[in-house]
Amino acid sequence: MFGFLKKEFKLVAPVSGKVIDLSEVPDPVFSQKMAGDGVGIDSTSDVVVAPADGVISIIFKTNHAFGMLLNNGVELLVHIGIDTVELDGAGFERLIQEGSKVKAGMPVIKIDRNLIKDKGYSLITPVLITNPDNLKELKYDIDMLVQAGKEAVVTYKTK
Repeated sequence: MFGFLKKEFKLVAPVSGKVIDLSEVPDPVFSQKMAGDGVGIDSTSDVVVAPADGVISIIFKTNHAFGMLLNNGVELLVHIGIDTVELDGAGFERLIQEGSKVKAGMPVIKIDRNLIKDKGYSLITPVLITNPDNLKELKYDIDMLVQAGKEAVVTYKTK
């Protein structure tokens, strides 16, 4: 197809907070882009929402992360906090099920911020495109404060 017809897509913030560069996320799997490309959000909210329209392809059994498949073939991962898998689900409540079709801004996971922070875990939330090789262009805005489901944090074009 003609390149000028390629549409620009956006991912909205899945959590409220400050957007940080992925290199600042305190986990090498994320900071070195081993799991995908995107941004981190130093979160301040207790509900994590879908960053785009699509299908929830997986919710980890500990509810600390979920994956999505978008209509344009892009695959997303939202990982709530750093090393939070170690909590074995404590502090995370699943609000929808795998296979659910969602719209951007729909609640997916509710968290108990105090419990997670009291146990010493960071709530920096990586928002990743896990198949960035399928993209023609990827841009992100960092150092801004965002509200969950409102502002775009990643803009991209598919090949």
